[in-house]
Amino acid sequence: MQPPINFAFSIRRRDSSSLVGYADVTNVVRGGFLSAYLSYFAFHGHERQGLMKEGLKLVIRHAFRELGLHRLEANIQPGNAASIALVASCGFEKEGYSPKYLEIRGRWRDHERWALVR
Repeated sequence: MQPPINFAFSIRRRDSSSLVGYADVTNVVRGGFLSAYLSYFAFHGHERQGLMKEGLKLVIRHAFRELGLHRLEANIQPGNAASIALVASCGFEKEGYSPKYLEIRGRWRDHERWALVR
């Protein structure tokens, strides 16, 4: 049986346990690569409070310590300043630009590639 390649995380407030957002670590590749993709979103009303940063830092720690990953990659549309600021605040660095990287709502969208290496 193959080990799982996708991991989902709910992000909750410490004080009330209410849901703040969601994150997942997907397409885990083991062996010499030890890499995966990070995606996330904040639920309406919980933006810009530092809650997602706190949650993502826990997800990142889990990915590196428990899953044994070497690298996490987040691909973000260039106009999404809040998301770019979030990953940058978590230590991710911009590695490049991927034109027409992902189809969203019927259109191929450009993305910036951000990564964090252990």
